[in-house]
Amino acid sequence: MIDHTGVNVSDYPKSRAFYQAALGAIGFEIGKEFPASVTGSADVAGFGPPGKPEFWIASGKPNEPPVHVAFRVDNRHAVDAFYQAAMAAGGRDNGKPGLREIYHPDYYGAFVLDPDGHNIEAVCHGPSA
Repeated sequence: MIDHTGVNVSDYPKSRAFYQAALGAIGFEIGKEFPASVTGSADVAGFGPPGKPEFWIASGKPNEPPVHVAFRVDNRHAVDAFYQAAMAAGGRDNGKPGLREIYHPDYYGAFVLDPDGHNIEAVCHGPSA
């Protein structure tokens, strides 16, 4: 089981705002944040459900190639909310919300590119409610 993961971002304030909006739509909040003066190298923020940062961003040279991170959500409405919030926060469309039956009959996901081109997804594996 993965405990946490993250990406490097070129414009920390811009990416922080993007992720705060996009992940806020699925119940994530900033759980921890440290400036470079504390870490010794980078500004960092950890997003996750209350009390558990699971996804971190760090200022620096963006990952090359960009990475794909998928966030599992409980229902399709959360996928839609994620997509709308991410797009409003400056994300770029990389796959509107919808079924991806190639993966399995109930795979409902949406994909957006963050400010550095990382492919960020919200996915629900359950049937429509």
